Amino acid sequence: QVQLVESGGGLVQAGGSLRLSCAASGSIFSASVMGWYRQAPGKQRELVARITRGGSTNYADSVKGRFTISRDNAENTLYLQMNTLKPEDTAVYYCNAYISDKYDYWGQGTQVTVSS
Repeated sequence: QVQLVESGGGLVQAGGSLRLSCAASGSIFSASVMGWYRQAPGKQRELVARITRGGSTNYADSVKGRFTISRDNAENTLYLQMNTLKPEDTAVYYCNAYISDKYDYWGQGTQVTVSS
């Protein structure tokens, strides 16, 4: 059973920080490109950040310089450190593990709310 379990969301004031975590099944974590996506009300789900098995990263322009994605391959855990949060960062954040189009897994999501 593949599982991705996010945690760390919550309510924070603008300018604050949060750290999201995603615990993954070991069988998929090591084989996957891991990513964080988000979906705000009335909007499509969008990529926030992604990290390869080797540690290469890419970020959405809107979060560059504020968010940092990392992975602990020994603990099968993905992280997203979010600093200088803005109200427009408010969304449900989803963890993703991508191996191929057939093996593409999602967590249940965690709510992040940034108040102005």
